[in-house]
Amino acid sequence: MRWYLAGLVTACISFYGVSFTMAGPEISVRPLPRGQTETVPDTRTAAILSRSLRPQPRGTDPAAQTREPVRRATQNPASFTSWARSFRNSALRQGISARVFDTAFADVEYLPQVVEHDRNQSEFTKQIWEYLETAVSANRIRNGQQAFDRYRRTLRSIERQYGVDAYVVAAIWGLETAYGAVRGSTNVISAMASLAYDARRKEFFEDQLIAALQILQSGQASMTNMRGSWAGAMGHTQFMPDSYLTFSVDATGDGRRDIWGDDPVDALASAANFLREKGWTPGQPWGIEVRLPRNFDFRHSGERIKKRPSDWNAMGVRTISGGMVPDHGPSSVLVPAGAGAAAFVIYDNFHVLEEYNPADAYVIGVGHLADRIRGGGSIQGSWPRSDRALSLSERREMQIRLRAVGCDPGKFDGIVGPNTIQAIRCFQGQIGQVPDGYANTRLLARLRNA
Repeated sequence: MRWYLAGLVTACISFYGVSFTMAGPEISVRPLPRGQTETVPDTRTAAILSRSLRPQPRGTDPAAQTREPVRRATQNPASFTSWARSFRNSALRQGISARVFDTAFADVEYLPQVVEHDRNQSEFTKQIWEYLETAVSANRIRNGQQAFDRYRRTLRSIERQYGVDAYVVAAIWGLETAYGAVRGSTNVISAMASLAYDARRKEFFEDQLIAALQILQSGQASMTNMRGSWAGAMGHTQFMPDSYLTFSVDATGDGRRDIWGDDPVDALASAANFLREKGWTPGQPWGIEVRLPRNFDFRHSGERIKKRPSDWNAMGVRTISGGMVPDHGPSSVLVPAGAGAAAFVIYDNFHVLEEYNPADAYVIGVGHLADRIRGGGSIQGSWPRSDRALSLSERREMQIRLRAVGCDPGKFDGIVGPNTIQAIRCFQGQIGQVPDGYANTRLLARLRNA
């Protein structure tokens, strides 16, 4: 969801490179009797509940990627208490009852580790192929196929009702919580209160905290099950409180929108509802892997360039098996690791998945995992595996040097987004390189010598 734009996860992404702490556990999924559900135990689960497979989006505030001092309310409890008292007045003005607020805040505590997570993102990135090796590993595929078989009727029913590919819903489930095995154990009220008190993104987290209190007030959840990631994402498909209020559904018909319990049905349907509301096109793939002709003009690549499939076919673009690019509407050619590496034609549903998480690595991970659960093959294109990702400071330096040579990337924020990619293409054109927009150490070296 777009809540990732706030930079809530322990990762950082350049446009084509990601960093992350590690994936959720790849826990085996055992078939169960029909109607029975189970959270599969794993000895590693407790150690990694706060870790995420989600890459941070390109729009993240770069300040979150540098080390900053954290307000230690534990050293000044009166300060946090004073903030909570003030926030109580605000919450009551917004319709939260005194009883709900006082009950929710009875055991609230400031969580400095949550603020540390939020502020101190890793400076170094991992490349997209390293991310995909974990996101679409053999274990995750196998577990996904087992989970799909277990909930086949449910997923197919969700697909019919919402028009969203059942395998995509399963893949989101797999990437977000390892098919429900790791849903988070942090007290969401404490997490949101800590981040709101920290004040760096005060308004955003206060809104999330009000939404969490509204959930409690509605009776949809109790303090016992109001648990999630350190960033406040909840349930099998990791909804933030405001997204829960807007998009969650009661698919079981029991009167509750329960995304927290062992039964994943409401959460899976809620994810599908989210995608439908964001514009999912039934029957359209997220994208397909393609082969580009040797003379392909990479100025035509990138999400900003859309063409009809017939145009790509006329240019010599072919599917990985040699067929014509299928007509599922306007599409773009994406080259996440530059010329000579894996390439994809992406359709509008790619951008719908970006609403769930705008990082390209995440979207490709969801799409490819869905394809593999379905029985599709692995990505055939190569990756420049000898390349290391640029650090945050190197990406900022690259942006500064790009502007110095007349190729303006916009902000010097270390985020390799569309503007920076266009600036890279500008410089590549100046020096006679293929304008694929790919940032690496060789490009930075050329800029240093420019």
